[in-house]
Amino acid sequence: MSARDAVDWPADIHAALKSAEVRQVAYVPDAGHARLLALCAADPAMRMVPLTTEEEGIGLAAGAWLGGERAVLLMQSSGVGNCINTLGMIEACRFPFLTLVTMRGEFGEFNPWQVPMGQATEAVLEAAKVVVHRAGAPGEVGAAVAGAARLAFSGYQAVAVLLSQRLIGAKSFQDRAAP
Repeated sequence: MSARDAVDWPADIHAALKSAEVRQVAYVPDAGHARLLALCAADPAMRMVPLTTEEEGIGLAAGAWLGGERAVLLMQSSGVGNCINTLGMIEACRFPFLTLVTMRGEFGEFNPWQVPMGQATEAVLEAAKVVVHRAGAPGEVGAAVAGAARLAFSGYQAVAVLLSQRLIGAKSFQDRAAP
């Protein structure tokens, strides 16, 4: 058993989201989030909301908060680029925002199109005044998500947890089919 398999970090994320009382899970399908998506879908307390594009998740998070619920946006680093304009809404409207971003364009990337946004993701989020945390080892993921959720929902902050490509594993052309 490898160190990567020793800790079920998607289950740790699910537990952290459940503990933070997240009820809405917005997502664009992503293989890096596949196990977490399955766990959330099996949880009757969570509502899965598939999106056509990532920026819809920011509006969903605002609406969830206004309606008395908490949401999380699950996306890939390339989706951060799609959110540049709508990220400004978070600070202007002052609502909590939590996003979990699977990284591409890092360790072992096979697709050169993923590299530019993967390398710019953290800087783009920080420029939009999003607090950024990174998780690169399975054992640190649950605590990183729990801390980010606490900061987002208690401090009315925008917080992103970047899940490193080392954590989710480098993809290959054979892995291209989405869940």
